Amino acid sequence: MYPYLISQILKGVWFLRPEDAIAGHVIVNNILTGVYRDEKFAKTLSEITPIQQLSHEGESSYDKSPKGSTAIISVKGTMIKYGTFCSYGADEIAMQIEEAALHENISSIVLDIDSGGGACNAVSPLCKAIVTAKAKGKPVVASCDVAASAAYWIACNCDRIVADNDVSSAFGSIGVMCSFSDLKPFYEKMGVKFHEIYADQSENKNEAFRLALEGDYTKIRQESLNPMALRFQEEVKEKRKCLKLDTPGILSGKMFYAREAVAVGLIDEIGTLGRAVEVAKELEEMNLINKYINS
Repeated sequence: MYPYLISQILKGVWFLRPEDAIAGHVIVNNILTGVYRDEKFAKTLSEITPIQQLSHEGESSYDKSPKGSTAIISVKGTMIKYGTFCSYGADEIAMQIEEAALHENISSIVLDIDSGGGACNAVSPLCKAIVTAKAKGKPVVASCDVAASAAYWIACNCDRIVADNDVSSAFGSIGVMCSFSDLKPFYEKMGVKFHEIYADQSENKNEAFRLALEGDYTKIRQESLNPMALRFQEEVKEKRKCLKLDTPGILSGKMFYAREAVAVGLIDEIGTLGRAVEVAKELEEMNLINKYINS
């Protein structure tokens, strides 16, 4: 767990608001400096507190839930693909979504989202799980406080997006950035010498990163950041047909509070978690009607 988490922190690609990165600075520092090496940090969060299978009716498992229940699944905090001692993994949450999608007692799903984004590789498992649910004819609705960056990518794949309030709920941050620290000068002052030797046939290996260290960000933009940004934009435009594309900043990283987010098409309405469940039920009824008509 530790090697993976440290690797993600140091070199992972993230769709994450800077505010969330800054807020997690203390935790990140404690991980990197080995403070979180105690035995109590050796287990993943899901081992300590299993992800609950909660339904709208309040039962503790899908088996005990009445037919027609709505599964409510949380997607909260900084998203990372695999679970650690401080967060559930996207793969674990995706399994919960798929389990709900396949269970006969569950007829719709609400994702309770409050996240500033996370790791790039956390997006795909959740999107695939949402596709699975839709393929089973089970609507998926996002109920969000904050859905920024990677979290908005997840939300826009749902059938509807409902802001859970009109005070703090915010959406967007559609964009890609990277940041890194060049620690070479620090260690060089301590007498450390760095050597990099590449094969004659490997002149392009790590080229973008090497140039970035020298202050030339052209290649890292062209080869890494720009393609991901375009893919993100394409996904949002495909899933949110009602998006007002002429809105300044809408696809270039701006955040929008709930009322403006409705106006520009980032979300569908403002309500509560309960309202999101109602929307999911309404979509379920529409699916049944359409299925009957088409039959």
